[in-house]
Amino acid sequence: MGRYVIRRLLQFIPTVLGTLFLLHYLTSVGMQLTGNPVRALFGDKTPPKSTLDAITRALHLDDPCLKQPGNPCFNLFFQRIGVAKVNGHFDGYLQGNFGTDLHFRAVTEIVGDAMPFTLKITLIAFLVEAIVGILAGVLAGTRSGGFMDYFVKISTVLVISVPVFVLGLLIQEYVGVQFGNWLRGMSWVPEWISRGMFGAAYKRDYPFASLMLPGVVLGLLGLATTARLTRTSVQENLRADFVRTARAKGLTTKRVIGVHTLRNSLIPVVTNLGLSLAVYLTGAIVTEGIFNVPGIGNKIGRAIFQGESVVLIGITTMLVLAYLSITLLVDLLYAVLDPRIRYE
Repeated sequence: MGRYVIRRLLQFIPTVLGTLFLLHYLTSVGMQLTGNPVRALFGDKTPPKSTLDAITRALHLDDPCLKQPGNPCFNLFFQRIGVAKVNGHFDGYLQGNFGTDLHFRAVTEIVGDAMPFTLKITLIAFLVEAIVGILAGVLAGTRSGGFMDYFVKISTVLVISVPVFVLGLLIQEYVGVQFGNWLRGMSWVPEWISRGMFGAAYKRDYPFASLMLPGVVLGLLGLATTARLTRTSVQENLRADFVRTARAKGLTTKRVIGVHTLRNSLIPVVTNLGLSLAVYLTGAIVTEGIFNVPGIGNKIGRAIFQGESVVLIGITTMLVLAYLSITLLVDLLYAVLDPRIRYE
């Protein structure tokens, strides 16, 4: 187990560095091909050259390599991760500096303001996927060939086949608007339900209730996969020798399913749930945009629209680090759940 953990940690370091360099290179090439991003501050107006140069220097975007298409800008990369000096001192990711936007607001501050919204949506999505997905998978797996089995198979195929932006718009229109309007006409329904939970967009007056609908949409991204994975795993384990032995010993069906079958069936499901947390971070870009939630995904969308390349690479770098860290934890947890998993 110790060798596996050490090897997995050693693999983590080059993976992070390679991913960060790829992000840096793509951003550098983008600036080399499209020009100085500071010009986006002035819209259609032509700024004085002295003003443009001063802002460009202040944002550390005056390196000559950014004017040479294809140049990987290695020095900028080392400065960005904090192992090369900028103006005589180290000031990069390792020092906690992820850059600033064009208005000199720190990316860490932008992420700090937006992260609570994304974390709340992620929590709702995770609970929806874990509870509903596993429950549906167990019911379908233990009733193979029955109504519940066919219902889960058909409904999950429908959910998987619909893109998240289509699913989000449909739920916003028919649940948030039409069903919400019907609820708002009922005097006995509390406002936090009719206007908050079933609203078409995020409302500051209902900071948690109005995140329920986008959280459910985000959870549907992985719910279908979790349900089908649980169903298949349960069906395989129900045919295993240890389950037949447990039944031969006279154990009750609840104990056979709940203790012996479900525990072994959850190994691949736990892996999938861990990876779903990382998928939520990317799915939030679409979901938060549809429901106008001021979270991380919304900030990324605005950064793309406004040409804020430093904000985009700063937030994306944080998301990549979070994604790789979650993947690392899932791999370690997988080895704990199944001791047969080892790297030789």
